[in-house]
Amino acid sequence: MRHFMKRKGVSLSPKVYFITGFSYFALGLMSSLVIGLILKTIGEQAHWPFFIKMGSLAMTLLGPAIGAAVAYGLEAPPLVLFASVVAGSAGAELGSVAGCFAATLVAVEAGKLVSKETKVDILITPAVTILAGYSVAYFAGPGIEQFMKAFGHLVMWATEQRPLIMSILVAVLLGLALTGPVSSAAIAIMLGLEGVAAGAATIGCAAQMIGFATISYRDNGFGGWITQGIGTSKLQFPNVVRNPKILIPPTLAGSILAPIGTLVFHMVNIPAGAGMGTSGLVGQIMTLRTMGFSLHVILYILLLHIAGPILISLVISEWMRKKGYIKPGDMKINQ
Repeated sequence: MRHFMKRKGVSLSPKVYFITGFSYFALGLMSSLVIGLILKTIGEQAHWPFFIKMGSLAMTLLGPAIGAAVAYGLEAPPLVLFASVVAGSAGAELGSVAGCFAATLVAVEAGKLVSKETKVDILITPAVTILAGYSVAYFAGPGIEQFMKAFGHLVMWATEQRPLIMSILVAVLLGLALTGPVSSAAIAIMLGLEGVAAGAATIGCAAQMIGFATISYRDNGFGGWITQGIGTSKLQFPNVVRNPKILIPPTLAGSILAPIGTLVFHMVNIPAGAGMGTSGLVGQIMTLRTMGFSLHVILYILLLHIAGPILISLVISEWMRKKGYIKPGDMKINQ
């Protein structure tokens, strides 16, 4: 059995699944939802219907994009890769972003096992791949949805605490969701997060993106800074699995800046921008639309969403490098 599994390229390795697999998951997410949202936002601000429709289409194809990306990353044979597009779609529809990853992962490995093992491979392989992926989405989807709701209830509980505690908890929870395998944007919209709670969430998410982009500059260069700072910090999740300590600088930055933003500068936002951080600058555009286009609001945004996370994350990460908690290559991403 071990020889057969090896021959079929099925490793059953957590490292392969949660590091390699999630690396490509993040690329699929970047190539659909994130870039789609950026294009749609450009279209909305410039009043270009073409960009709005194009971005909206890219966002709806989140499932297929992630399915193809994960299958490619796991070196799936052609028929398995193509059928994984369907598995990814089912996962996205029945179990959100996390369900998409789980459904595709099982679909790919099941498809590999039967690939080229029969004389009717063109029928059996895609059928098994789709069946496995859809089954996971169908049966595990409700559980994943319940997890999302439970996380949402935790965030909602955080919003009901005293302003200081609320701002810290919301910034940390939504920031970790943005970098992790769940959708911070979906949680913010699902909960209808608005006002100062949404302002705190925006700061926490921005701190994750700008913070990671800055402290990983040595490993990824300017291109990596743009990819994470304007794209998504989910690209760092495989590295977080390897070394969870790298989460400390951007998370602390968010927890420090969120109370300042909400209690001192009274930063607010709306659900559509609360969980986006600096992705496509959607969080910043929505902040301006909510608080008004003025010089002082722009300065608040520059301080709390960009300059603050850069400075705090860099100071903390440099101290951690000197102590040996962060080493060269710990934050290298696949681009």
